[in-house]
Amino acid sequence: MSSKTSVLEPLRVRVRRFQFIMGLGFIALIAGSILSVALTLRLSVRIQAVPVGVLRVALAVLLENLWVLGMLPVLCYGAARVMELRPWTTAGGAALTGAAFLNAMAFIQSGVYGLWAGDIGSVFSLAAFAGGVVLSARAVLMGRHAAAQQSVKTQAKAAERKSEYDEFLRAAEQGGARLEQREAQSTAVAGDALTAAAVSATVASAPAQAPASDANAAASQDSGAAEPAATEEAVAPPATDTQAGKAPEA
Repeated sequence: MSSKTSVLEPLRVRVRRFQFIMGLGFIALIAGSILSVALTLRLSVRIQAVPVGVLRVALAVLLENLWVLGMLPVLCYGAARVMELRPWTTAGGAALTGAAFLNAMAFIQSGVYGLWAGDIGSVFSLAAFAGGVVLSARAVLMGRHAAAQQSVKTQAKAAERKSEYDEFLRAAEQGGARLEQREAQSTAVAGDALTAAAVSATVASAPAQAPASDANAAASQDSGAAEPAATEEAVAPPATDTQAGKAPEA
C-alpha cells in the first residue's frame, strides 16, 4: 500500500499543479474581463476619437487583452510568493487556459471568423497574448526572487532573535552565579559571626569557672588542715590521764 502511494504521489502533485495553473487562468480571465469592460465603457468615446486607425485598434486590443497583460502577471507574482512555480509552464498554461475559453466563446458566436479575422487586430491580439505570457513568466521569476529574499530576511531575524535569546540566557546565568556568590558570602559571614559569638561566649565563661575551682581548692585545703587538728586533739587526752595517774604516787 505504501509503495503504491509513493508511486502515485508525483502524479497527484502534477495534477494539483495543473489544476492550480488552470485556476489562475480562469481567475485572471474573469477579473481581467470585468476590468476591461469597465475601462472600455469609460474610455470608448475617447478611443473612438483617436484619429489614427492603427492606434485606435491597438488601444482596443490592449483593453480586450488586459486579463493576460495585467491581471495574469499580478496573479502569477502573488502565487510565486507563496509556492514554488515554474515560470514558463505556469505562465503558458494559465494564458492558454484563458485563451482557450475565449476562443471557444468566439467560435460559438462567430465561427472560424471569430478565431482569426485576418486583420491587424488579430495580429495585435496574438502579440498581446505573447507579451502576456512573457510578462507572466517574468512575474513568476520576480515572485520567486522576492520569496527567497523574504526567506533570507526571516532566517536573519530568527538568527538575531536566537542571538538575543542566547545573550539573555547568558545574562540570566551570570545573574544566577552572582546571586549564588552573594548567598555563599552571606552564609560565610553568618558562619563567621556565629563562630565569633561562640568563641566570645567560651572566653566569657572561662573566668567564671576559674574562681569556682579556686574556691573548691581552698575548701579542700581547709578541710585537710582541720583533720590533723582533730587528730591531735583526739590523741592528746590519754597523755593527760597518764600524768594524772603518776601524781599521787609522788
